[in-house]
Amino acid sequence: MIKKEDIDKIFDAVRIEEVVADHVSLKKRGVNLIGCCPFHNEKTPSFYVSPVKGIYKCFGCGKGGHAVNFIMELEKLSYPDALRALAKKYNIEIVEKELTPEETQYQSDKESLLIVSSFAQKHFSENLYNTDEGKSVGLGYFKERGLREDIIQKFQLGYSINHRTAFTDIAVATGYKMEYLVKSGLTIEYRNDPEPGTEQNPNIAKPEARYADRFWGRVMFPIHNKSGRVIAFGGRTLRTDAKTSKYVNSPETEIYHKSDVLYGLYQSKNAIAKEKFCFLVEGYLDVISLHQAGVENVVASSGTALTGGHIKEIQRLTNDITISFDGDKAGIEATIKSIDLLLEEGMNVKVLLFPDGDDPDSYSKKVTTDELKTFIKEKAQTFIAYKAQILTKDTKNDPLKKAEAIVSIVKSIALIPEAIYRSVYIRECSRIMEVDEQILLSELNKFRSKLFNEKKNLPQGGPKTESVNPEEILPETRKQVSVLDPSAQELDIIRILITYGNKNIIIQSEDDEGKPIDVEITTGELIIHELQHDNIILENLLYNEIYNEIVTHFNHHHTILDQKHFINHENLSICKLTVDILTSPYQLSDWEQHDIFVTLEEQILKTSIYNSIYALKAIKIDIMKEDLREKLKMATSEEEIITLVTVIRQIEQARILINKPLGRIITK
Repeated sequence: MIKKEDIDKIFDAVRIEEVVADHVSLKKRGVNLIGCCPFHNEKTPSFYVSPVKGIYKCFGCGKGGHAVNFIMELEKLSYPDALRALAKKYNIEIVEKELTPEETQYQSDKESLLIVSSFAQKHFSENLYNTDEGKSVGLGYFKERGLREDIIQKFQLGYSINHRTAFTDIAVATGYKMEYLVKSGLTIEYRNDPEPGTEQNPNIAKPEARYADRFWGRVMFPIHNKSGRVIAFGGRTLRTDAKTSKYVNSPETEIYHKSDVLYGLYQSKNAIAKEKFCFLVEGYLDVISLHQAGVENVVASSGTALTGGHIKEIQRLTNDITISFDGDKAGIEATIKSIDLLLEEGMNVKVLLFPDGDDPDSYSKKVTTDELKTFIKEKAQTFIAYKAQILTKDTKNDPLKKAEAIVSIVKSIALIPEAIYRSVYIRECSRIMEVDEQILLSELNKFRSKLFNEKKNLPQGGPKTESVNPEEILPETRKQVSVLDPSAQELDIIRILITYGNKNIIIQSEDDEGKPIDVEITTGELIIHELQHDNIILENLLYNEIYNEIVTHFNHHHTILDQKHFINHENLSICKLTVDILTSPYQLSDWEQHDIFVTLEEQILKTSIYNSIYALKAIKIDIMKEDLREKLKMATSEEEIITLVTVIRQIEQARILINKPLGRIITK
C-alpha cells in the first residue's frame, strides 16, 4: 500500500501538461493548452489542459480530471498502479506501507498462487501441441469449433491429459509445493473417512491424504486478471457421460473471486473503451468466437451470475452494455436479473436476441464481420422492448398476463437512479404496452417509495408521502416539474463552495449589546451556517458527500477544503465534478480596452451566495408545500385537515419571505 505522504509527493511533483504531452500534441492558447482528445476521434481540438489548476478537460466527450486519472483512463490502470507509473516518471521513491507478518505471508501466498497458475497454463498449452492426446483430442476440438491458431494462442487455451494425477505429478516433480497446488484449486486433497468412533482418538493416525487433478481430460480456458496474469481456469469435458459435469471451474481462492472477474476483460478492455459499449455474453467460446469474428468488446461473467463487482469493472470502461444470453428459460431468467442489477447501477441496458437456434458463437461463424457488427447494432433492443416481448409471449392477449408484464417493466424502471431516464423509459413503456402514462407514473412512485423506505429501514405500513424522498419522485408527477427539482440549486451551492470556499467576505452581524458590526467570514463558513440553521440536507448523494466532507473538515480544523483537495480526490466522481465546475471552453475577452466593464461573480460574491442559498430554501419550501397538499388529499378526519391547512398557510408565508430577496412575486 502506498503511504499518503508519498501520494502527496506525487501530486506535488507531477505537471499535468508534461503528463498529457507524452500522449497528446499540445498548443498554447491563452493560459491553457489545447490538443486533440486521446479518448475519442476528433479533427477539431476540444481537449484543454490547465497547468495552473492541474487538470484536463475534453469539451467533446466530457472526460476530465487530474494527471493520475488521465493515466488511469488512457492506460487502463488502477489508482495505485497509475500512482506508481507517475512516481517512476518523476523519480519519486515510493516506500510501500510496511506489512505485518500476516500481510507479508498473505502477499507471499498470493504470489505463489499466481506462479503456480502460470505454470499450469503453460503446461496445458504445451499439452495441446506437444502430446499426441492433446493434438488429437484438445487441438482437434478447437479446430472443429473453427478457432484459428492466433485466437487459440491469444486466449492461451490448453488441454489437460485424461489421467487423474497427470498435472499434479508433473507439478510436484517440477518443484511446486503441494500446499499451493491445493490452495490454487488445481489439485484436490481428499482422505478416506476414519473408522466410526475413532475420529477424536489421538492415538489413531489420520487417514493418509491423497491427491488428484481437478481438471483432467478437459480442454482448458485460462481466466486472467486485468493485468493479464492467470488466476483461475474453466475446463470443458469432451466426454458424453451424462454423470460428468460439462464444465468445471476453479474454486474461490486468494487470487480468484468469481464475483469480481469477467472472462475476456483483459483481452477486451481496450476495445470496450474504444467502442464505448460492452457486449455481455454467457460462455467462454462466445467471447473467443466473437473476438475471432472481429467483435472484441465482449466479456462473459465467468460461469456465474452477474454481480455488482462485475458491473463496476465494466463501468470503469463504459456505461453502455448489451446483454446476449441464451434464449432458454435459464438464459431468460439470467437476462432479467442482470437487467435489474445493471439499471440499478445507472447503466444503459440493451438486449440482443440471436435467431432461433443460434448463439453468439454459432451466429458469428455464419456471417461476415460487417454483417455481425450491423446485426448487433441494429437488432439490439431496449430492456423494455425485450421484457415486453418475452413476458407477453404466448399469453394470447391475456389481460392479466399483460398487467403482470407491465408491473415487471415498471419495477425495472423504478431501479434507475436518474429521474430523467426514468421519465423517458416510462414514456416508452406507455407507447409499447399501450397504457396511460399517468397510471405508469403512479405505479412507479409506489415502487420508488418502497425502495426508498427499504434503504432507509423505514416501516412500510405508514403513509407513503411521509417517507418519500422528494428527489425520488418522478418530476412529471409534480405540477411544476422544473421548479421542484432541487438538483440545480444544490449543484450551485457545491460550485460556490469549491470555487470560492476559502474566499473571505464581510457580513453584517451584532455584538453582545445588539449593535450592528461587520464580521469577516469565509464563503464556506457562511454556507455551512445557513444550511445547518434550517437543517437543510442536500438530496443528491454526490453533492451531499462533498458537502459533508467540507463540514467534517471544518468542524475538526476550522478551515475550508480547497480546490486542490477535490481535484486530487481519490473518488473519481468527485474529481470529475470538480473539473467540470472549474473548466469552461470559453474565455472572457478584455472588454475594458473598449471601456466596457464586466462585473465578475467574484466581485458580487456575497450576493451570489445568498441568491443560491435562498433559491435552495425556496425549492425546499415548495417541495414541503406539495407534500402537504398530497397529505391533505388523503386526510380523512376533520382535525387532520385543519392541522394540515394551518401548516400550509404558515409555509406559504415563509415561502413569500424567502422568495422576496430573489425578486420573485408570489401570486398563489
